[in-house]
Amino acid sequence: MTKTRFLALVTALLLLLAIPTSVFAQRVPPHVFVGSVVLDGVAAADGAAVTAWVDDEQVADTTASGGDYSLVIDQGDSSYAGKTVSFKVSGSDAVETASWMQGGGDILDLNAATDSGSASVGSTGPAGPAGMWGAKGDDGADGADGAAGAAGPPGPAGSDGNDGADGADGARGAAGAAGASGSDGSDGASGADGSDGGGGLGVIALIVAIVALLAAGGSYMMGRRA
Repeated sequence: MTKTRFLALVTALLLLLAIPTSVFAQRVPPHVFVGSVVLDGVAAADGAAVTAWVDDEQVADTTASGGDYSLVIDQGDSSYAGKTVSFKVSGSDAVETASWMQGGGDILDLNAATDSGSASVGSTGPAGPAGMWGAKGDDGADGADGAAGAAGPPGPAGSDGNDGADGADGARGAAGAAGASGSDGSDGASGADGSDGGGGLGVIALIVAIVALLAAGGSYMMGRRA
């Protein structure tokens, strides 16, 4: 039951209630049918004829619109109370039937199939009741993946990672230029005193020196006298 069909039925019933009571005194309230209409497994095309039949006589007609229909069946001069109402879609019998009821209102989805061998309109009797539903078919194959959605906003920043390991030592660089000369260092410590010379040799050397001085002095004096 779709919202559209429900609203159509309610609208039709409200219109019937809006008819003055004096009119109802002369006319029996009709039975209203609304619902979807399917022909050969697909929604009936807009403009497809939808007719209602009682005792092999057409009692109402309309056309499909958007895959739906709406029929108002008046009783007319004959009494339809409790009689079976059958339906045709583009001349093909619908599976569904209903009982006419004074002032009734039903949502009835119609399903029909074309049959090239059927008799002319009006010669076919009421359709039988709907058959049992068949077993559920196998699941269809999965559809293709849809397009990727838009990227979401960036998430919060993560915590700092651990410090990495120290890298290997780099190659040794070239030798730099020679620096400026440094200042003079402080004086070194005094050396140790030398040992005393030999005693006998020293005396001899002293005597020789004295003799040499005396000889030199004598020669100088003799030279002056001459």
